[in-house]
Amino acid sequence: MSFEDLLKDLQGQKTIQEDPNHVSLDKLFNESFMSKHSSFKSFDEFLEKGNFQVKTQEDINNIHDELFDRHVVRETDFASWKSMLDKANVEYSSES
Repeated sequence: MSFEDLLKDLQGQKTIQEDPNHVSLDKLFNESFMSKHSSFKSFDEFLEKGNFQVKTQEDINNIHDELFDRHVVRETDFASWKSMLDKANVEYSSES
């Protein structure tokens, strides 16, 4: 299973038609976004660099905000995970 498929599965979004208002992380954090705001080409590479083992929804929920924020600050041009997520949503919305 690819990381993209895993993310869709974790988010309950096997196809876009199931929930057109929900955007998957792989679309929010596409190659263009990640390259512009970090030294990574993919969100998967970003997670791997932080040694975040994401295989289930529980894994995502178990990442401590403070730990993830520190990784975001260290590896991107954002001050927090929330600011990174917010910017990704804004950029994705303006492209749609």
